[in-house]
Amino acid sequence: MMRKHSKEYLENLTPYQGYEILVEGNQRFVENLSVNHDHLELINQTREGQYPFAVILSCMDSRTSVELIFDQGLGDLFSIRIAGNIVNNDIIASIEYAVKYVGSKVLMVLGHTECGAIKSAKAGVEDGHITDLLKRIQPSISKAMLKDEHDHMFTDNVAYANVENSLEEILTRSSIVKDMFEKGEIGLVGGVYNIETGKVDFFKNLTKSKKKQQLAAKV
Repeated sequence: MMRKHSKEYLENLTPYQGYEILVEGNQRFVENLSVNHDHLELINQTREGQYPFAVILSCMDSRTSVELIFDQGLGDLFSIRIAGNIVNNDIIASIEYAVKYVGSKVLMVLGHTECGAIKSAKAGVEDGHITDLLKRIQPSISKAMLKDEHDHMFTDNVAYANVENSLEEILTRSSIVKDMFEKGEIGLVGGVYNIETGKVDFFKNLTKSKKKQQLAAKV
């Protein structure tokens, strides 16, 4: 059996398997059946290198720690956190490093319900550097107006639109991510976390299973 925190394990993991690990981990979290992570042992395992299977762009909200939400341990995830899970050049560079140079197989953008940044953007808050950050959320507010409140699992259409916009911006601005995604080397996932239930709605899964990839290759 391959050691989980090894280069060999990561190279043999498919993007779809990485997606399934996130889904299963959130299920354990919701059901309070989390794996007992031996942190000292994980430190020993990851001492000589890191091989996170996924890179997750999420909000800085203190209730949305991705290691907890997906029941993962040290060395499993690259976690990029910023208010409103917005995208900028440094975030894109960090994502490119994760997928191209470390080999992470899944890129996920995770929003959440009751997001303070979204609420502030809706209210038109302007203050210091916060002003520019909130401007990046405004397009999501407009886009959400075109959606019915029953279109999604959680009635927070701006949170969903904001995740979609961040994914779109990453694909548009990063030729590295776009090329690797088109080749099937990485999968893209969009999700919204419910702060009341702990459940993640994996509403956008652009990660093909190996079987689907094989069928597509034959066409």
